[in-house]
Amino acid sequence: MTSLPPLKNDRLLRALRREPVDRTPVWLMRQAGRYLPEYRETRRKAGSFLAMAKNPELACEVTLQPLRRFPLDAAILFSDILTIPDAMGLELYFVEGEGPKFRKPVRDAAAIAALSVPDMETELRYVMDAVRTIRRELDGEVPLIGFSGSPWTLACYMVEGGGSRDFGRIKAMALNDPQALHALLTVNTDAVIAYLAAQRAAGAQVLQVFDTWGGVLSPAMYREFSLPYLARIARELERGEGGQRTPLILFGKGSAIHLEALADSGAEGIGVDWLVGMDDAARRVGGRVALQGNLDPAVIYGSPEAIRREVATVLDAYAAGNDGSREGHVFNLGHGMAPDMDPDHVAVLVEAVHGRSAR
Repeated sequence: MTSLPPLKNDRLLRALRREPVDRTPVWLMRQAGRYLPEYRETRRKAGSFLAMAKNPELACEVTLQPLRRFPLDAAILFSDILTIPDAMGLELYFVEGEGPKFRKPVRDAAAIAALSVPDMETELRYVMDAVRTIRRELDGEVPLIGFSGSPWTLACYMVEGGGSRDFGRIKAMALNDPQALHALLTVNTDAVIAYLAAQRAAGAQVLQVFDTWGGVLSPAMYREFSLPYLARIARELERGEGGQRTPLILFGKGSAIHLEALADSGAEGIGVDWLVGMDDAARRVGGRVALQGNLDPAVIYGSPEAIRREVATVLDAYAAGNDGSREGHVFNLGHGMAPDMDPDHVAVLVEAVHGRSAR
């Protein structure tokens, strides 16, 4: 990176290092998205989601939009978790109302053997250019989060060919040809490590891995097909920058049963959904890692009074489970924003987090 100004707001980095902060940092998964009218206008002009994601200037614009409205403590790169398999040649496309799909899913050992790690500065240069552009335009206001899908979650889409209700194809592969699935997870892990390292080199100051579908696995299958690959990412990803380690957050929807194992993975932060109490989560990790979460996104549909009440519940629960301290907590939703959420209610949420947690 060329010389960039120092951070003016480092709450997120301090929280992930479990250091004191003046108030709990807050950012929101899918904070750049369809609930904002300016996002919808940008998408209309671009013509499609992929046209925005593959244009660094538009990706930068969409990344910055929520920061112009709300005093959030981080920006997160506007992109998609499926950029890696798209760059592997699976040909990503989107169907309105149905989500992402691949024209060339991988269904057998031969198709998996043909996969290779994409070159990050050719096939995925548009992502790295977006990171560089966003860092420049942020001008040190807040840190930038880069991200990837987890090896297991990427594999789900790659094998199923898109979203799934029962994940029958990939679970059948796990049962009938586990060697092939492990080969797929290995190449995905190699690619995720290279992808996150390239984002870090381009300027991302925090990294997050989304294991969106980890929760569909039984405990035994999770320990075989997801957890070891997450731990390998945390162990092998080069994260040094300017004498400071670039923090890594692992987020797994429906994975709270594995919280202790995730806390021992080597990541600095663990994201949790709303199906576990923050007091329970904090006691279970025992200060080993920072925790991120975990307001039920549906709370944003509530009244301003209800939002303030539920924000206080999450903040106070974390402190209760962390020996009375709010250190080591990053406030977030337990999953992403929805398109029909009211931006005014998001403003209430952010204000409530900062106001309730101010030291």
